[in-house]
Amino acid sequence: MTRTYASFPAVYDLVREIPKGQVASYGMVASLLPGLTPRIVGFAMAATPTGQGIPWQRVINSAGKISDRDGAMRQRKRLADEGITFKKNGAVDWSAHRWQGPSEAWLEAAGVDFMDFLTIQASWPG
Repeated sequence: MTRTYASFPAVYDLVREIPKGQVASYGMVASLLPGLTPRIVGFAMAATPTGQGIPWQRVINSAGKISDRDGAMRQRKRLADEGITFKKNGAVDWSAHRWQGPSEAWLEAAGVDFMDFLTIQASWPG
């Protein structure tokens, strides 16, 4: 579990890149952080410290839904307040709200080649 906790700051830095009105899946975030899994991203989101500007509500599951847990209604309200719309089945409309990815500055700082990023991005939902 030590490796998991040690990776949380990297997850938080990347999640801060998701702008208001957009969402990413746990897997989308993990795909840009080598060695991490969607589950680790989920652990990080569940442990998000308050008052640090981490938009935890913008990370959802790969089906476009809010995972059923404590805080799910609060997450849905926060997303709705940001302009996120939901389909009748409760899923976010990926085509309207999918995060397009981090800034070039983040990619450069993380050592992610832009062409590699485009390949990764092509596997994202939506």
